[in-house]
Amino acid sequence: MNDFWNNVSRYPRFFISSLAGLILVILTPFKNLFKIKKLRIFVILGFILFIAILYAIIVNMTGL
Repeated sequence: MNDFWNNVSRYPRFFISSLAGLILVILTPFKNLFKIKKLRIFVILGFILFIAILYAIIVNMTGL
């Protein structure tokens, strides 16, 4: 029974490390785009636009 609880306690650590790895893999191409000066502005503007659209969608969904 001790092994069971030991295995159960490992799942949250596995989930967090898997999620962190997924985020790093997703963000790596954007990091490479920051190395090119011409694309740096487009990446920043795209990120700001993404956040603004996401904010507008959430505000309209909640009715605030």
